[in-house]
Amino acid sequence: MTDSTQMNRELGCEAVLWNLDDLYASPECPSFSGDSRWCREQAKAIEKDFHSRVAALSGAELHALVDRLEALECRLGKLLTYSFLYFITQIDNEAAGALYQQIHELANDCHKQSVFFELEWNNLGREKAAHLLQDPVLLPYRHYLLSLRRYHPHQLVEAEEKLLIELKSVGRKSWTTLFEKVIGNLRFGAGKRTEEEVLSDLYHADRAVRKQAADDLTQGLQSQGHILTHIFNTLAADKMVNDRLRSYSHWVSSMNLDNQIDDHTVETLIDAVTSRYDLVSRYYRLKGSLLGLETLYDYDRYAPLPSLPTTRIDWKNCREIILGSFADFSGELAAIAEQFFEKSWIHAPVWQGKRGGAFAHPCVPEVHPYLMVNYTGTHRDVSTVAHELGHGVHQVLASKKGYFNSETPLTLAETASVFAEFLVFRAQLKIIDKPEEKRAFICQKLESVFATVFRQVAMNRFENLMHQGRRGRGELSSDELSSSWMQTQQEMFGNGVVLRDDYRIWWSYIPHFLNVPGYVYSYAFGELLVLALYGLYQQEGDGFVEKYFALLGAGGSASPYDLLSPFGIDLNEPSFWHQGISVIEEILAEVENG
Repeated sequence: MTDSTQMNRELGCEAVLWNLDDLYASPECPSFSGDSRWCREQAKAIEKDFHSRVAALSGAELHALVDRLEALECRLGKLLTYSFLYFITQIDNEAAGALYQQIHELANDCHKQSVFFELEWNNLGREKAAHLLQDPVLLPYRHYLLSLRRYHPHQLVEAEEKLLIELKSVGRKSWTTLFEKVIGNLRFGAGKRTEEEVLSDLYHADRAVRKQAADDLTQGLQSQGHILTHIFNTLAADKMVNDRLRSYSHWVSSMNLDNQIDDHTVETLIDAVTSRYDLVSRYYRLKGSLLGLETLYDYDRYAPLPSLPTTRIDWKNCREIILGSFADFSGELAAIAEQFFEKSWIHAPVWQGKRGGAFAHPCVPEVHPYLMVNYTGTHRDVSTVAHELGHGVHQVLASKKGYFNSETPLTLAETASVFAEFLVFRAQLKIIDKPEEKRAFICQKLESVFATVFRQVAMNRFENLMHQGRRGRGELSSDELSSSWMQTQQEMFGNGVVLRDDYRIWWSYIPHFLNVPGYVYSYAFGELLVLALYGLYQQEGDGFVEKYFALLGAGGSASPYDLLSPFGIDLNEPSFWHQGISVIEEILAEVENG
């Protein structure tokens, strides 16, 4: 019996496995092959019926076309979700990897045939498009159609767009899959442990265990350094070429456009956060003294304070803690979240071949989201489950808007998850009586906030150096990437943490840099937004809850600026971001004052 198998049994999560039957019974079932065939046929039919005709369509005809496109995308989304979830818990299974690739190729083929719509719609004159959008029949799709047009300056001619889609299956997705396989199959240290097991030990109370975990992670990453460096360079170059072809002025501009956020808004956020890096060094200097350490090294960052409870929290108690805190805020929130536990929508145990980390996958409106965590029973893991459940509830509520309108911009996608974490934190804090335990628990939360705000922005700064360097100097060596990593991490930690040379390679296991370039600032966006929203909740009580659920239920049916307007939030005002940071400083002061 492996260590992880024993741990899963002790925590009671060995049987907490998702049931993918709500998608498909198996890759061989008739409905899977039938849906694959339907997608191919429908994509061909849509192209045959509407290609070169969009400019002549009436409002009703345009609505019928978008309906068909949405149905196609929804069916593809179902196939993609199943193949991804089927693969992600068995990365070492070649057949699962082949299925994942096969469905991505199917999706690319279908998108190649339907891409004409976006091009023709965006090429409509402004007056013609505005006239069509006034037709009441198009009201359900008005924001979707209007937001598509923001891509007009960056679109290519149809032949070029089709070629880029054709290359996708051997492009970014293929390289990110290789990254998943390399990291997923990598074993660390003498114990040949998984990534998740090693990362969990960075939170161990024993300093020797933490150091060994850090050394094991470093050695494992270094053993694959040449492959990981090549993957990062290839995908940075892929983005460089795409940005150049599409005339994006900056490496992060395409992400901002996807998020429906102005470049200026993101710059305001980044400037606000980096201007308060002093809070990070200030905290870690305090932590060093609380731990009795003269020097705090990188492997000490997550060390628990001596008074922090070390008892493992089994899955049953994790569930009770989360649902209880959700219920205190809203019965509806708890009821939706409970379905994930009751209906096998979660995959929780740690096992070989399963990817590390955690996520919530929105799937498609007519099914439901699925959550993946790697549960090891720590207080941090309880927070992670709450975080992903927040995403899941958000996705359930937004699904009522339909497939095209349910996809929330990444900047708001973290809102419900971070809010859920905060609810659980406040609930746990109330039941802690001993001052030293309460202080230790607050410190743990503060470190989580730092990781979400300051660390993610520091990683954004690393991405900036990586992409700018790849564009200005060409292929980057592992040492160059590591130097950029150390520079941006040290700027954040200041004199609070000593970063060893072994830490230099730790950029290479972070999937967000590859899967969704530019994504990481969304975490800081979401955390600071939630701090502001929680403050409003404390002021308004039940009146806030109604507005909050309206925000989640709106999904992506309006821009972030419009969705947040009922809360009186101005995202371009530096004082708004500093308001959230001031809450962090207040929590830090509470810890400092003991």
